[in-house]
Order: sequence, then structure tokens, then C-alpha cells
Amino acid sequence: MINTAKKGRLTVLGAVAIGAMVALAGCASSDPLSDGGDDSSAASSDTLVIGSQQYYSNEIIAELYAQALEDGGYDVQREYQIGQREVYLPELESGAIDVFPEYTGNLLQFYDKESTAKSPEEVQTALEAALPDGLTALAASEASDQDSYNVTKEFSESNGITSLADLKDYSGTLALGAPPENAERPYGPPGLKSVYGVDVTSTPIDDGGGPLTVKALVSGDVQLADIYTASPLITENDLVTLDDPENLILPQNVVPIVSDKVDDDAQAIIDAVDQALTPSDLQELNSRSQTDKESSATIAKDYLTSKGLIG
Repeated sequence: MINTAKKGRLTVLGAVAIGAMVALAGCASSDPLSDGGDDSSAASSDTLVIGSQQYYSNEIIAELYAQALEDGGYDVQREYQIGQREVYLPELESGAIDVFPEYTGNLLQFYDKESTAKSPEEVQTALEAALPDGLTALAASEASDQDSYNVTKEFSESNGITSLADLKDYSGTLALGAPPENAERPYGPPGLKSVYGVDVTSTPIDDGGGPLTVKALVSGDVQLADIYTASPLITENDLVTLDDPENLILPQNVVPIVSDKVDDDAQAIIDAVDQALTPSDLQELNSRSQTDKESSATIAKDYLTSKGLIG
């Protein structure tokens, strides 16, 4: 994932540059669980394989689980930056991965697009029922990192737009910068149209709402951007997160998904980490990654030690 671009002014060629960078990122990505990857297939029967999305914040959470489990005496194997759900969920379902940090609302909609659950509690219950055999959702954390639609402060103030509902009265073109998979998500362009009557055109930017997405938004190449709520880029760039009065985007609390291989003691260790994690904690951890450029291993060790979760 490309995450080093800095705030700047794009020209008309900006869209082309974004497309080229996305293409390069796609070519550079590989499935670490494939035969051509590392030695993941050689994991012993008592080793827990911990996976993460191709998203820095998700890797940090996975590393929290990994270090806590190691401190509890478990052997773990890390398989990070795998990709998005279409890539890693088959691996999780097959048993190639044993522990994965997920997000309640989005995972529910992946398995049950017709679900009417709205509140965090409803979403958790529905998710537990929707998961395939062999997978278990542990208790969700208070911490969440959900998709949100953002505009620049100038755009918001100039057009009187503070809510997704306000967008229907905007007469200009609305280009949405978001990960490629957003186009097929229930809260993506189809959801914006059906729930809010808003027409948007998709501009795929494959950096998980990171610097490339923000750069496109600030430069005016897109007017709307999908950025995760725990990202420090929102406040750093003075962006406005639009209200979602109809709850188009479901609650996305951090939730560990585990295989049958994860025993009760291991589940208890993971649960302790998840229940300690607060929204402000996650924002701080993300800031250390994106602003201070610290590694997930360093961030996780400092956090777990400070909370008394590892010795």
C-alpha cells in the first residue's frame, strides 16, 4: 500500500498519476499466503496464524493480538498486509488463518447484504449468526474505525454541506475517491443513490483512505473521500466528516474473528486486548504509525506494556 504521498496541488494530470500509482501498487501486491510467498504453509499444528488487512491500522491491531498471545505462551505466525476481504476471508474460512481483526458492520454486510441491523449490539448479534461454520466473532471492542465520507472545509462552507443528505442539493459533479471495493459496497455509490438520492462517480484510489486519497480530495480531483474515522489525516488536513443521519454506514467496531483452533485461553487473551482498546487509543496508535512513522511492533509493545497486558 502506498502511504507516503504528502499534501500538495495536483494538476489536470493528477487523475492520470493516481491511476498509474494504483496500477503499480496492484502489481506490487502479492498474497503472502500463496505458494510463492513465505513459509506460512509450514505453520505447525499448534501455531496460531495472525492475519491483517492491507491497512496500517489493521496491522497494528493484529500485532497487539500477536504480542499478547506470545506473552501468554502461544506460538504465532504473522501474515500481514494480505489485502481486502475478497482475498483474506477465503483463507480465514479455510483455516489458513486463525485470528483476524475485523470490523463489525462491514463484515456483516459482506456476509448478509440484506441485514437490517443498525445499532452496535444488533450488528454484533447479526454478525455472529452470519459467520460461516468454523469461525467465531469474539466480543466487539469499544474502538471503531469505520468508513466515513469527507469533504474539505472549503467545500463544506462554500456549499453549506455538513451531511450526506445535503449532497442531493449540490448541482456540481461529485467524484468519490475511495478504495476500488467501495464501488460494490452497500454504502458505496449504490447506497448513496438509494438512501440519499445522490449521484457520484467513482475514482478508485487503492490506499485505504490514506495520503493519496487525501491528496486527491484537497487538490479538487475528487469532491468526496472515503476515509476511516480513526485516521489522523482527517484532523491533520482540517477535513469535514459528513453526518450520516440515515445510518447508511453501519457501526464498525473492532472485532476479533477466530478459528476453532483458538482455544478458550487464547480467546481470553485476545478479549483482554480488545476490551482495553478505546477509540482514542486507536487514534493515537494510528497517529504514531502515520505521523511518527513507527513500526506496528514498536507501537504494539509500548501500548500493551502501558496497559499491563504483557509483562
